[in-house]
Amino acid sequence: MQVHDLPALAGLRVDGARLWKSLMDLAQIGATAKGGVCRLALTELDREARDRFVEWAKETGCTVRVDAIGNIFARRAGRRDDLPPVTTGSHIDTQPTGGKFDGNYGVLAGLEVLRTLADANVQTDAPLEVAVWTNEEGSRFVPVMMGSGVFAGAFTLDHALAQCDREGVSVRDALCAIGYDGAALAPHAVGAYFEAHIEQGPVLEANDKTIGVVTGALGQRWYDLTIHGMEAHAGPTPMELRRDALLVAADLIRAVNRIALDHAPHGRGTVGCADVHPNSRNVIPGRVALTVDLRAADDASLRAMDAALRAACANAPLPVDVKEVVYFAPQPFDAALVESVREGAGALGLSSMDAVSGAGHDAVYLARVAPAAMIFVPCKDGISHNEIEDARADHLEAGCNVLLHAMLRAAGSTQTESA
Repeated sequence: MQVHDLPALAGLRVDGARLWKSLMDLAQIGATAKGGVCRLALTELDREARDRFVEWAKETGCTVRVDAIGNIFARRAGRRDDLPPVTTGSHIDTQPTGGKFDGNYGVLAGLEVLRTLADANVQTDAPLEVAVWTNEEGSRFVPVMMGSGVFAGAFTLDHALAQCDREGVSVRDALCAIGYDGAALAPHAVGAYFEAHIEQGPVLEANDKTIGVVTGALGQRWYDLTIHGMEAHAGPTPMELRRDALLVAADLIRAVNRIALDHAPHGRGTVGCADVHPNSRNVIPGRVALTVDLRAADDASLRAMDAALRAACANAPLPVDVKEVVYFAPQPFDAALVESVREGAGALGLSSMDAVSGAGHDAVYLARVAPAAMIFVPCKDGISHNEIEDARADHLEAGCNVLLHAMLRAAGSTQTESA
């Protein structure tokens, strides 16, 4: 048995064709006519996809455990199994009109790392692990990022298991139905966590960069606003005497946009839903409900955006109720792991740029309990959560190679076993 240091493994590369084939094979489970995937959490299709991953993981020599919220952990033993694992992963549930790569890429990139190490007879000091997190999308059950949230203690197991879908089926019953109601295991320590993901935005493609070095995730504050006016007939009521709730709503929508622009480059402001009452052609709107989504990279900016929104509502000419319904603090990723991703991209000769995740990911919860980082690769036109979601095979391979070497560095010294 011959021992090597990490530089000796600098030439190790993943099998990009095998990674692509695995992605395409998994995409057949729940495939849609438009080329996407519909595989909602804890359905029979999700069971089939989980079974496929477990089969592949066991073929690679992994042991597989399932916890009580259905998270799957495929572990490759290290020379020192007393060390916490270096973990990677993501999710395989999709949106109703989802794509082939969101989440799935992170899981199968992790599997490809383990396959590559098995092929090369490389063993790490620390064990390596690929996690499949339950119900990341939140399309069937809320809250989103359920499995990683339970693992990280963001909410309790009992709370998650009690959640029901629109048909009244609970998470507990759905897990039991598909055979993934695992053991009540205490969350184990994680030495480091990496997550590879398509960017789900247009920035990398616009800048012609292959790797996004993700420094953190935007914080989020969501609100429900209700503007109270007065319904009146559209004909007899003079313009200057109207209490038009929709007119005030339009001003607030513009204010949300202005608030985000005032906190560039990472400020985000979105009004995604509007409910107009009574929603009649010839009646002045008497009540409008709006949803507001504010995001920023640091809490100081997020607080300033919150204050600006509340001031706009307070200064409106009609009463506005403001209810905050979601708050996620901005989550910086571990500086050492981020630098490892950055250096790894450079060592592989890949173009890269720093990026901030505007979306929530399982890595955001894992960062609460372990050092964490993310690796982005471009997706075509920045489109995701859509059946036409697409990514280039060479970009996916590149991101997986960055993941491979980041995990090797985090797992410590390595050795190869002679045949």
